[in-house]
Amino acid sequence: MKYMLLVHSALSDFETRDTDPADMQETFDFMMKLNTELQESGELLDAAGLSDPRQAVTVRNQGGAAVPTDGPYAESKEVLGGYWVLDVASKERALEIAQRVVGFDGPGCPDAIEVREAMS
Repeated sequence: MKYMLLVHSALSDFETRDTDPADMQETFDFMMKLNTELQESGELLDAAGLSDPRQAVTVRNQGGAAVPTDGPYAESKEVLGGYWVLDVASKERALEIAQRVVGFDGPGCPDAIEVREAMS
C-alpha cells in the first residue's frame, strides 16, 4: 500500500528560522537514519524537505486564466514542509513511521504529519 506522509509546518517557523546548522545536526542524523532504514526495507519510494514557502509560486484559475502568484496558498497558516512517499504493508505501518518522526524532539522536527493513502 502506498502512503504519502505530509509534513505540516507553521508558516511562522520558516519566517523565524534562525537555527544554527550545528544545532540541527541531531535532527539531520535522525532523518538520515530513518530514511536509510526505510530504503533498506524497500519501503521508501521518495522523500524530500521543501524550500522556504516564501519562494513558492501558486498558480490559480482566475476567470479561466492560469495566474501565478508569489508565495504559498494565501489563506494558509500552515505550509507543506516536506514529504515521504512509502510503500508499506499497512496503514498501521505508515502511522508507526509518522509517530516515530513526530515523537522525535529535535530542533526543526515537525509537530504534525498527515498520513494519506495514495490512490492508484
